[in-house]
Amino acid sequence: MAVRMLQRARRGFALALAVSFSFAALHSAQAQERYPNRPIRMIVPFTAGTGMDLLARTIGQKLSERLKVPVVVDNRAGASGNIGTEAVSKSPPDGYTLLMTASTIVQNAALSRSVPYDPVRGFTPIGLTAIGNMALVVNPSVAAKSVTEFVALAKAQPGKLNYASPGSGTPHHLAMELFKLNFGIDIAHVPYKGTAGAVTDILGGQLQAMFLPVHVALPHARSGKLRMLSAGGANRSPVTPELPSLAEEGVKDIDVDIWYALFAPAGLPRDMVTLLNGEVVAILGQSEVRESLQKQGLNPVTGTPEELSKLVESDLERWTRVVRAARISAD
Repeated sequence: MAVRMLQRARRGFALALAVSFSFAALHSAQAQERYPNRPIRMIVPFTAGTGMDLLARTIGQKLSERLKVPVVVDNRAGASGNIGTEAVSKSPPDGYTLLMTASTIVQNAALSRSVPYDPVRGFTPIGLTAIGNMALVVNPSVAAKSVTEFVALAKAQPGKLNYASPGSGTPHHLAMELFKLNFGIDIAHVPYKGTAGAVTDILGGQLQAMFLPVHVALPHARSGKLRMLSAGGANRSPVTPELPSLAEEGVKDIDVDIWYALFAPAGLPRDMVTLLNGEVVAILGQSEVRESLQKQGLNPVTGTPEELSKLVESDLERWTRVVRAARISAD
C-alpha cells in the first residue's frame, strides 16, 4: 500500500512538473511574440543636443507611441563615442538595447585598432535614419568663390593656407584630408578643442577654410561672415539647392557627409530587426517628423539593414585608407 501511494505521489509530482514547464514555455513564447513588452533603452554615445541625440529623441518618442512601451534615451558620452558604443556591443541581443549613432562608429575604428568594439561584427544594423550634409566654407577674405578656384589657390600657395577642425580625427578633419588627397593640395591643419573656437577664428580671419555641417555654416553664410563653396557630398544639400555638391566639383570617392543610423547588439533575431526597421521607416515617412529634422539640418533617409551593413563595411575600408594615406591620429 505504501509503495503504491509513493508511486502515485511521484507520478503526480512528475505531472505537475511537466505542466509547470509547459506553462513556462508557453509564457516564454508569448513573451517573445509580444515584443516589446517592457521599456526599450536607446543609447546615444554623445551628449544631449547633438544630431544623433535629436534623432534618438524624435524617433524614440514616436516609437514609444507606436509600440506602446517607453523608449528611454540614455546619453553615454565619452571617449569620442566609444563608451556608449561599447556598452551596446556588450548588451544582450534581446531588442531592449539599441544604439543611435553616426558614421563616427566607423571613423573611430579606422583611426584606432584599439576601439573596444567591431563596427562590422559587433552590431546588428537596423537602418539609416538621416544624413547631415557637410559644407566647405572659407573666410570672405579668401580669393575663391568656387571649389575650383579654392583648389587653384591652394596649389599656387602650397602650405600657405590653413584649415580648422574641432579636433584630430573628427569628421570635419577627415573630410578635409579626403579633399586634400583628391586634389593633391597642401593645406595646414589647425585642430581645436571643439567647434566653437574653430568657428570663431575662421569668422575672424585667422583661418581660411573648414568643413562644417550645413546647418552650422548657413547662418554665418547668410550674414556674409562665411562663404560656402559647396554643400553635400554625393548630392546637393536640400537646404542649399543652389550650391554644388562635392561630387559635382570633381571630388572622387566622396562622401564626406555624416550619416546617422540605428543599431542593436550582434545577434538580434531577424523578426525584431524587421519590426524595428519597419517602424523607423514609417516614422521617418511622417511629414511632421521630416520637417522637424530638416529644420535642424538633418535630411531623413531610410534603407534596409543590408544596405546599412554594406555602408559600414565600405566606409570602414575607405576611411582606413584615408587615415593611413594622410597619417592621421586621433587626439
